[in-house]
Amino acid sequence: MMHELRLMGLLIVAALTTAFMAANANAHEARPLYVEITEHSPSAYTIRQQVPPTVPAFNLPQIVLPKDCTRVDNIWRCDTPLDGRNIAIEYPRFNPSVSTLVRFHLYGGEKHTILGNPDEAVLSLPGRDSVTQIAGQYMRLGVDHIFAGYDHLLFVICLLFIAGTGRRILVVITGFTLAHSVTLAAATLDLIRLPAAPIEALIALSVAFLATEIARAQRSADYRNTLTWRHPIAVSASFGLLHGFGFASVLRDIGLPQTETAAALLFFNLGIELGQLLFILAILAVGFVVRWIPMAPSRDQIALPASYFVGIIASYWLIERVINIV
Repeated sequence: MMHELRLMGLLIVAALTTAFMAANANAHEARPLYVEITEHSPSAYTIRQQVPPTVPAFNLPQIVLPKDCTRVDNIWRCDTPLDGRNIAIEYPRFNPSVSTLVRFHLYGGEKHTILGNPDEAVLSLPGRDSVTQIAGQYMRLGVDHIFAGYDHLLFVICLLFIAGTGRRILVVITGFTLAHSVTLAAATLDLIRLPAAPIEALIALSVAFLATEIARAQRSADYRNTLTWRHPIAVSASFGLLHGFGFASVLRDIGLPQTETAAALLFFNLGIELGQLLFILAILAVGFVVRWIPMAPSRDQIALPASYFVGIIASYWLIERVINIV
C-alpha cells in the first residue's frame, strides 16, 4: 500500500512538472522555422519561409542553395536539380535554437518533409520517395510531436494516476492508443473531417475532466465511485478518439507524400506511440527508484492540490482555445 501511495505521489509530481513546462512553453520556442521550396519547372525553384515570432528581425535566417544556383527575380535556377543535394540555414548573429521544417515540392508532384534539429545548419533534400526514408522522417515527426504536446502528456499522466495498478494502466493505455489510432487514420485520409480549433478546445476539456475526477476521488470516502475508476477503458477510449483528431490536424499541416502515403501515416502513428511509451516508461522508472526514498511524497499529501493545479492549467487552455474559435 505504501508503495502505491509513493508511486501515485510521484505521478502527481510529474504532472506538476509537465504543467509548469506547459505554462512556460512560450519561453522556449517549440515552433520550427518553416521553409517551403517549390520546383515550378525543371531546376527552377521558389523559396518561402515563415520564421517563428521569437526570432528577432536582425537575426532572420538565410536559405543558402548550392553555388550553381542563381537568383533571377524571385526564381532560383540551378544547373543541377536540388533533389538529393544540401542546403544551408544561416543566421546572421546567432543560432536561436529552433528546429527547421522543410517542405520540398518536386515538379513531378512529389512532396517531401524534412525536419532538422536546432543544431543542424545543413540539411539534405531528398530525391524521389522511398519507404525507408519516409519511415524515418515521419516516425521522427511523430515522436517530436508527442514531446511538444504538453496537453497530451498531461492527459497521459492523469490516466496513469487514475488507473493506479499495473494491469489497469495496461488496459487504459491500450484503449487510448487503439482509439486515437483509428481517428488519426480516418481523419488524415479525409474519411472524417472535423475543424481543428474545436477539437483542440475539447482536448483541453478532457485534461480538465480527468483533473476533476482525481479531485473527486480525493474528496470521496470511496474513490471507486468515480466514473473513471468504474469505467477506465470507456473513458480512455472515448477521449482517445478525440486526441486522434488532434494528431490528424498536425499531420495534415505537415502533409503526406504523394507516394507511400500509407507508410507515412503508419510511421507517424508509430512515432506517436513510441514517444508515448518512452514517456510512460520514464515516469514508471523514476517511480521505481523513488519508492526507496523515505520522504517521497504520498498521494494523500499532494493529490488534491495537484489536481487543482492541473485543472487550472487545462482550464486556461480551454478558455484560450474557445476565444480563438470565437
